[in-house]
Formats: sequence, structure tokens, C-alpha cells
Amino acid sequence: MTRPFAPGYRIPTDLLLKAYASGVFPMAESASDPEIFWVRPEVRGIIPLDGFHMPKSLRKTIRKGLFEIRFDFDFEAIIDACAEKREERASTWINAPIREAYVQLHRMGHCHSVEAWRDGRLVGGLYGLALGRVFFGESMFSRETDPSKVCLAALVERLKQRGFRLLDTQFTTEHLKHFGAIDVPRAKYEKMLAEALKGKAVFYP
Repeated sequence: MTRPFAPGYRIPTDLLLKAYASGVFPMAESASDPEIFWVRPEVRGIIPLDGFHMPKSLRKTIRKGLFEIRFDFDFEAIIDACAEKREERASTWINAPIREAYVQLHRMGHCHSVEAWRDGRLVGGLYGLALGRVFFGESMFSRETDPSKVCLAALVERLKQRGFRLLDTQFTTEHLKHFGAIDVPRAKYEKMLAEALKGKAVFYP
């Protein structure tokens, strides 16, 4: 971690892209904190695209077709939902400078969302940043059972179809481990990152 930016600071998008390319990403202490800090974990979380685990219960949910999956339909709604306070989480690390920077990167074609809709309502989704052949997953949310899981499965399928080589999750959680997420040491991760940044994959359209 390094010193935070001054309050009200805007994160330059070119700096943000360079940071991701070197294995660094920004976070904030809370959504209301106007400052950010940079993170370069000693151990990085990834989901190997060829090792994605699809639980049987999720397969059944997908077969039922409960959710309409959309890509980049309402990116700002997704990032706002990810930043919402919830009963199990009082605050998040998505603050105003981070939101502004990622919305700008979305407009530039670097940030993308996978969205689950049901009866015209946004009920879950995730967003992240695409660079080279890497997708850096940032955050996900659900407003009912399973939509974020369905979005994750849809994300992995799209990444495989579009020629991506690395799905970065920043950290692993018990939830992500159910889908095959693993920890890799920083040195190994940065080699994987450098290799996956070679070439280009197009997430959307």
C-alpha cells in the first residue's frame, strides 16, 4: 500500500490502466472516504478459466432461465449497486473517485458489466476491467438468490469464447473458492499477468 491521494482527487485513467498492467489496483477505506490507496497483494486471487467449477445447483438455476443476462447494458447501475450498503456489509471500498474513474473507463471501452435482470428489474451482476487478455474482476452483488453466480458463469463463458487468458479476482474468498478460485504468489501472478497482457481480446460487443 502507498500513501492516499488528497481528498477530492480524480484518478487519471491512464494511471489506472498502467497500475493494473503492473499488478496494482486502488481501494478506499469506505464509500464515504474521499481518499484511495494502492494495493499490490503478496498473494493474488485468480479463477483459472480452464478450472472454473460449476456447482450442480448453479447448473440447475441456469437451465431454468430465471434471469436475462445482459452485458454493458447499465454499467453505472451495476457499480452503484456494488457500492450499496447491505445488512451484512456496512460500507464498501467503492468511493466517489473510484466510481468516477471506472465509469470513465467504461465509456472508453475498458470496463464492463455482466447483469442479471428479472421481470425488468436489475437483480444482480458484476463488473470489472479488461486489458489485453486479462479481466480484472472488481465487485459483484445480488438482490435475490443466485443472480451474481449466474453472472459469474456467464463471465467465464464469455472470457473463454473471446480469447481471454486470465481472470483476476484480487483476493480469494470462501465464496469464490466454490467456483475454483485459487491463490497464487505475487511473483507467479505477475508472470501470468505479463503473458496475458500480450495480444488483445475484445469483451464487448
